[in-house]
Amino acid sequence: MSLTPTGVDRIVTASLTRAQLLSRGAKGGAALVVAGAALTEFAGSAAADPLPVADLAYTRLLVGAELLASDFYAQAVAASNSSGSVMKYLKKAYVNEQEHYQSVAGILSGAGVTAAVSSDIDFTYPKESFATQKSILRLAQQLETIMLGTYLGAVGGMQTNSLKQGIAQIAACEAQHLSYMWTQNGSKAFSVSFPPALTIDQASAALDAFTS
Repeated sequence: MSLTPTGVDRIVTASLTRAQLLSRGAKGGAALVVAGAALTEFAGSAAADPLPVADLAYTRLLVGAELLASDFYAQAVAASNSSGSVMKYLKKAYVNEQEHYQSVAGILSGAGVTAAVSSDIDFTYPKESFATQKSILRLAQQLETIMLGTYLGAVGGMQTNSLKQGIAQIAACEAQHLSYMWTQNGSKAFSVSFPPALTIDQASAALDAFTS
């Protein structure tokens, strides 16, 4: 699937079921924003300067996106039907998504909100999604298109400037994932100069296609 507005529009078809991703409110611990290998503390000012409601909504959405990505890559690895070279990248992508999850979930914790965990959401995939290496890579490309668009939208849509660098760095990682999937699926490694961002509603709709 090409990373163009038209390509993304084909993904976006429904409204997100936010009861799973946007309704958790218990107290949590200190948040950390992961910027590559570095950890930047966020919790210090969380109580004195609460996150805007819109930023909390975006962060909950990112948590759900990372849970989906982690679940997908875990199942892709478990299928054990990819070549050694592809399996290496699937495993690395899984590690990346786990680290991203810890980062964005930590933002919620620092704001006194409990982040969703894998047991909170039931993910569903098209039939035969993990049947072959080809089917895995094809779905990975679709998911990474959503992930990149979601993070790019968050960079532009979130109001808390101190979070934007870490969010942008995660977007860059997702772009690397997507580029790899493109090449494995027979496309160019990159093409467009300005990959499209998804609004929070578009991203929600795209992710909803994978929740039951």
